[in-house]
Amino acid sequence: MMLVEEYLPVAIYAVLAMGFAPLAWWASRFFRPEKQSEWRNTTYECGSKPIGEAQVQFKFQYYMFGIIFVVFDLVVAFLMLWTVSFSALSDMGKLWAVVFLGMLLIGVGYALKKEAALWI
Repeated sequence: MMLVEEYLPVAIYAVLAMGFAPLAWWASRFFRPEKQSEWRNTTYECGSKPIGEAQVQFKFQYYMFGIIFVVFDLVVAFLMLWTVSFSALSDMGKLWAVVFLGMLLIGVGYALKKEAALWI
């Protein structure tokens, strides 16, 4: 019974957190404007009239920058955990951390080298 009392606030918070997005999506229909107009249905280009098609293909380089950013974002989470517990890691754990960082640097070097070759 004590376990239920301890985790009841966590369960309530989880239910509220999971219910917030659907509730906000449902409530948005009451606050959005319903009036349709030609201006509202056009593509927005900084207040000026659109020129050409709205469907433009972007080069892969832009996606590559995004992917590298996400990978580094996740790696920073691992590095923060490792730095907190680095002194408690065994020698093998420290070795694997260095191997992981080395592989990461090799991958980033490869990506940047390939990126530079695409711009030439």
